[in-house]
Amino acid sequence: MSQSFAKKTFKSIKGKAQKALHRSLDQHVKLAVTGLSGSGKTAFITALVKHLTTQADDKNLPFFDVMREHRHVATKVVPQEALKVPTFNYTRALNSLLPSDGMPTWPASTERINTLRLAIKYQSNAGLRGHFSPQSTLYLDIIDYPGEWLLDLPMLEQSYAQWCEQQYPLLTQPSRVNTSSDFLMAVEQLDLNAPVDENALAHIAQLYQNMLVGLKKDTKLAMLQPGRMLMPGDLQGAPLLLFFPVSGKVNSDDVVAGSNLAHLIKRFNAYIKEVVKPFYNEHFRHFDRQIVLVDVLSALNEGHETLQEQSSVINQLLAHFNYGESGFFKRLFKPNIDKILFAANKSDHISSKHHKDLALLLDSLVHEQSNHLKFDGVQIETMAMSSITATQPRQIADKGQTLDCIYGKPLHEPDWLTYLPPQPPTRMLNKNEWPAQGFEFLSFSPMPSPDKQLKHIRLDHVMQYLLGDKLT
Repeated sequence: MSQSFAKKTFKSIKGKAQKALHRSLDQHVKLAVTGLSGSGKTAFITALVKHLTTQADDKNLPFFDVMREHRHVATKVVPQEALKVPTFNYTRALNSLLPSDGMPTWPASTERINTLRLAIKYQSNAGLRGHFSPQSTLYLDIIDYPGEWLLDLPMLEQSYAQWCEQQYPLLTQPSRVNTSSDFLMAVEQLDLNAPVDENALAHIAQLYQNMLVGLKKDTKLAMLQPGRMLMPGDLQGAPLLLFFPVSGKVNSDDVVAGSNLAHLIKRFNAYIKEVVKPFYNEHFRHFDRQIVLVDVLSALNEGHETLQEQSSVINQLLAHFNYGESGFFKRLFKPNIDKILFAANKSDHISSKHHKDLALLLDSLVHEQSNHLKFDGVQIETMAMSSITATQPRQIADKGQTLDCIYGKPLHEPDWLTYLPPQPPTRMLNKNEWPAQGFEFLSFSPMPSPDKQLKHIRLDHVMQYLLGDKLT
């Protein structure tokens, strides 16, 4: 054995041993920041980094034990291990929220996978770590990815026929039919058994993509697949994306070789193999903790059907993560998610007295899957929070009553206003219970911050739940 080979082997063994030691001492946590498009993942990550690095104190994060007990030493961004994945652009996102001049804006949506590693140095006060050193470092890995790509995970367990049976009927629903009419007409005219016509398939696939993009822009519908048609990245124009659902039963035994249908099935299977499975295997199998961000208010605005669809999609997605109690040996050899936080984001868009109502509503939306997870030993928590507040509370006297309002600048509007938001329901309503006038919750732009500080609602509760037991 050569000396250089021996050194490389030793370094490799040493590196693996260090990783094992970090896991055994709970010094490494991979956090899954999960959410559909528009749920606020980028803003959440930005706020988390900001509060841990330059706003880290007991006044700003009073319910985060390591801050309240003055045991936090410092936190900084450190080089990540995933060298093929771009680094989350924290500086750009922060500059959008805290610009040097002009009005702040929400950070741009994520268009590809990004990752970020934080090193959190703190004073150890108990346990095995305290015997090694009075100070310890927790390495926190965070992965950010387009919410659109997350939508594809349920396709892992579907054949093309099953996907069509689920997806095609959705296109005829009232919430979709106006946008999908051109696509539906083109599909009905396509002879599935005819010899493959590449131009025809490309044309209909383009109509399907246009329809998905239109639905994403104009609605808060959640079941929009495939996700890469909404955010193609480097797959734009690739034959891999040139497929779409068709009507009727698809019997794989009767497929004519070389036909339009055969090519649609081939492309669907290739998409699962080449895109969805690698995405899942590389980024979704080794998380330790998870926060699921949900924009419940926007779904309420669009009605019962949209809220019901959002609930269904979230429950489907949760089935594709590894959950279970994460003891010493499980963390060492097969890490699982042992804690999940369901967070109804943008709670500052309603009165603080209705935050509990919002949390109860979200709890009812995820109850089906959360019940299974609790049975498997996973800790579950649901709360209403805002990673970045965009409004201020205001109390207004009206006809002898005190109204709990909020003050802010509605998104894409020039003027500021004081607004009395409606009360969200405390559970999922059926169609007969849905109010005739519906719900109307406003969306707000970020609030200017002269002191260059970000304000939050319960972000410290979030940190304590997800990381508190790792920082003792």
